Amino acid sequence: MKIYINRQETETSATTVQELAQSLNLPERGVALAINNAIVQRSQWAQTTLGEDDRITIIKAAFGG
Repeated sequence: MKIYINRQETETSATTVQELAQSLNLPERGVALAINNAIVQRSQWAQTTLGEDDRITIIKAAFGG
């Protein structure tokens, strides 16, 4: 299925946010994710399904000073 991750068109076989996160090797902590501008709580990733042309925004925390 075609989705957009941070504005880049991407093909994926993932059907849930959890599967997508695993396929992208996202870290366990320090990541926020939104689908079509709606934040998805990490506790809901396994139950949240992806759809054709969804727009995913992934934000990773940056540490330092």
